[in-house]
Amino acid sequence: MKILDSQQNDVTAELKRIVNRGETATEEVAAVVKEIVDRVRREGDPAVLEFTEKFDNVKLNLKHIKVSPEEIKEAYAHAEIKKVDALKLAAQNIRVFHEKQKQTSWVSQESDGVILGNLVRPIRSVGVYVPGGRACYPSSVLMNVIPARVAGVEQLVMCCPAPSGNLNPYILIAANIAGVKEIYKIGGAQAIAAMAYGTASLPKVDKIVGPGNIYVATAKRYVFGQVDIDMIAGPSEILIIADHTADPSYVAADLLSQAEHDELASALLITNSRELAKNVKAEVEQQLSTLIRKEIAQKALDRFGAIVVTANLIEAADISNSIAPEHLELAVDKPFELLSLIKNAGAIFLGHYTPESVGDYIAGPNHVLPTGGTARFFSPLSTDSFLKKSSLLCYTREGLERVADAVMHIAEVEGLEAHGRTIKIRMEKKE
Repeated sequence: MKILDSQQNDVTAELKRIVNRGETATEEVAAVVKEIVDRVRREGDPAVLEFTEKFDNVKLNLKHIKVSPEEIKEAYAHAEIKKVDALKLAAQNIRVFHEKQKQTSWVSQESDGVILGNLVRPIRSVGVYVPGGRACYPSSVLMNVIPARVAGVEQLVMCCPAPSGNLNPYILIAANIAGVKEIYKIGGAQAIAAMAYGTASLPKVDKIVGPGNIYVATAKRYVFGQVDIDMIAGPSEILIIADHTADPSYVAADLLSQAEHDELASALLITNSRELAKNVKAEVEQQLSTLIRKEIAQKALDRFGAIVVTANLIEAADISNSIAPEHLELAVDKPFELLSLIKNAGAIFLGHYTPESVGDYIAGPNHVLPTGGTARFFSPLSTDSFLKKSSLLCYTREGLERVADAVMHIAEVEGLEAHGRTIKIRMEKKE
């Protein structure tokens, strides 16, 4: 990892390059996705099966596209009990955390003759996309499904590509633990299109959540408006602010935990200790040599990894806020004091014993987080992501009389005569 000194160099350009590293849909990708989505919308199941065979190299028929109860039982038979128990513990913690986010409807008597309120209702149907193939992320199943269940979503539909014709058993177990009843063995842009528009075999949903490759992300962007989506997530990233009290081996391990995701992952350390910077660099190299995914991690670190030495922690916090990282670790002596300076981050991990991985898997807060600087205005996936709200208004004649003139004046300013007439006609009519 390269070491940059903010007192000797302008690090702004390099950090901006790293933040903006995310994949963007090329014209070629956009054209492919458009064809897939449009054909699935027009043709339904035949197009879904055709694209599944083309891209996943598996020929499915409509009888076997949906996961059966027997396949769920078989998944448990092939799983290790300790791993299943770990998923159950994670599910429990995720559920408890998201239960605390629940909102309720409210109605308020604002004044005589005026009642206002907010009606909170769950989205009726949600589609969850889960990456397949070489990827196996049961934790993402839990993180996307459980908040929807807590919110009260009536129907959950899960799609996951199955290049071999079968899904990873832990994906199926996580879905079962979370309460998903409908699981389909399709992926890619065709799965997004099928959930967005519906086919004879797959129900139409109202919102689609879950990570995916550039084709999936582009398809989600394409169908947005037909359905709601969670976010367009980019490559994973971690930023660690550390002082002299940090253990170099801990910091190095945490940086590598993101670098191993993929070649576009970002791993940044900002510290006011030059000694720590040197020690972490050495430790990263040592740990990297024994990592199974070392080639991926090495490429990520070479392109999008850096250690920045600052004059103090205040400067470190300023740089972090400008980056707005997905994961932010405060590996400092007094993390809660530094927290007061943090304005932008997806998830914040405080202290030397709170690695990012505990948030990915077991703690409870959601690991579906804004990336690429979007934590400046986006929030993590939450129970609220699966709720919709309706405003409630109730006026008596007396309540309306008090605001009648004001409404008509504003309508006149805007040149909307019929708006004003809705008030005037009521005021002129005697009860």
